[in-house]
Amino acid sequence: MDLAGPSGVLLIDKAPDMTSHDVVAIARRALNTKKIGHCGTLDPMATGLLMLVIGRATKIQDLLMSEDKQYQGTITLGSSTSTQDREGEILETKPVPDFTTEQIHAAFEAYVGAFEQIPPMVSAIKKDGVPLYKLARKGQVIERDPRPVHITSYQVTRVALPEIDFTLNCSKGFYVRTYAHDIGERLGCCGHLSALRRTRSGRFTLERAVTVADLKVTPREALLKAMISLAEISLMRGA
Repeated sequence: MDLAGPSGVLLIDKAPDMTSHDVVAIARRALNTKKIGHCGTLDPMATGLLMLVIGRATKIQDLLMSEDKQYQGTITLGSSTSTQDREGEILETKPVPDFTTEQIHAAFEAYVGAFEQIPPMVSAIKKDGVPLYKLARKGQVIERDPRPVHITSYQVTRVALPEIDFTLNCSKGFYVRTYAHDIGERLGCCGHLSALRRTRSGRFTLERAVTVADLKVTPREALLKAMISLAEISLMRGA
C-alpha cells in the first residue's frame, strides 16, 4: 500500500443531473482521500467519461486535459436557449423546414478542421477573475474573444427533425453546446444541445469506467484495483 495514499486515474461514467464536483465529492468519500481532481468539466445534463486524477496523478491533470475528445450528442432545432442547451430559458423559436440530408451535411461541413468559436456566457472562463457564468446569472453579457478550436471528424447518425444526432471528435476547450447553437444558426432556424455524452478523452474510453451508482457502493479496495496506474498511463501515452 502506498503510504502517501492512492495515485492514478479513475474513469467514471457520469450520471445526468449532477456536477463534475459532485462526482469528485463522492469519490473522496469512497476512496477516503482528499487529493482528487477531475479532467474536463461535464455540464450537469451531460453524461459519460469523467477522468478523476488521484494523488500524484493530479500533477498530470493539465496534460490529460489537453487531449482531444469524442462526444455523442443531439441538436434540437427550432429554439435557441440562454445556455445553448436544454437547461436554459428559451430565447427564440422558429419553424423547422423539412431540410434535406444535403442541407444538414452542408451545415456540419462548415465546422470541420480549424476555426474559431465564441465561448458561451454560461461557462467557467474568467473575465477579470470572475467566471462568466456568475456574470450571466446577474444578467450581464460580456464580449468574449473567439478561441481557436478544431474538429477532426464528425458523423450525423440520425435525422428525425427537429432532432439531429451526431458523433464528434474535437480539440480540448471545445463547447459542444455552442456548436449546436451555431449549426442551428447556419440552418436559419435556431437550435440548442439537448443531449450530450462524452465517449473518449485521449486514449481513455468508457470501457473501463465505473458508474456513479457503483462508485457509491463499491468497496475501496475494488476501486483502487479499477484505477489506471501512472505507469500504465505513461505506456498508453507513449512516454
